[in-house]
Amino acid sequence: MTTNAPETALGAFIAKKAEIDEMLARLRALSDEHFNVHPDEIHWGHVGDLGYYAEQLRIITDSAFHEGEHAA
Repeated sequence: MTTNAPETALGAFIAKKAEIDEMLARLRALSDEHFNVHPDEIHWGHVGDLGYYAEQLRIITDSAFHEGEHAA
């Protein structure tokens, strides 16, 4: 049986996109809930956690949008 590479690549692409969409939806829901932290309970550790998340997302967005160290 022969496989059609473009169809295989398309299927893999769609699966990865769905995976990313699910992660983004979960992050959006968590952000909408203030990362499950009550305002009266926020401490510097929470700030550090959000800083780490932002740093990781910046790596992704810089790569996706060809910005930062990924700029041409």
